[in-house]
Amino acid sequence: MTVSLSKGQKVSLSKAGGGTLTQVRMGLGWDAVRKKSLFGSRKQTIDLDASCLLFDASGQLADQVWFRQLKSRDGAVQHTGDNLTGDGDGDDESIKVDLSRLPVHITTLVFTVNSFTGQDFSQIENAFCRLIDETNGQEVARYALTGSGNHTAQIMAKVARDGQGWSMTAIGAPTSGRTFHDLLPAMAAHL
Repeated sequence: MTVSLSKGQKVSLSKAGGGTLTQVRMGLGWDAVRKKSLFGSRKQTIDLDASCLLFDASGQLADQVWFRQLKSRDGAVQHTGDNLTGDGDGDDESIKVDLSRLPVHITTLVFTVNSFTGQDFSQIENAFCRLIDETNGQEVARYALTGSGNHTAQIMAKVARDGQGWSMTAIGAPTSGRTFHDLLPAMAAHL
């Protein structure tokens, strides 16, 4: 059963029968707003990029997965590829995470989205992120990336160690930048 999250809401990744999810995928989807012109409207392409940043307990960036590094050094986190347009239904970009393979010093994964080409979120619609249980394909949680505006990036969500398991928190913090590097100062408040 999917939980629709609102900004700041947290959901446990514990399984109903006990234990915790081990294989998850964060999916990102979006559509470009059609450009209005004198002769109707035309389709545009927008290159959004999903990233996953791996932090240790002291809040230090330990590794990153993004379109220029598709796999974490330990192999536990893998980006499935860069979508340059947002065309199509469903997830436009995905990042798979094997939570059971993450080193114990990694306590938080932060998922971000940014517009590499610099278009702001006023030109994007139907944007979402969702967490899927990769063992059965079931959607666990979904967060609508609302708040279109002149920002070019957003800190979407985080997955953090929560006792013996993991939890996901919807963040939805608007910020700006072409890559995750530009977003790092804004992330500190959400670790």
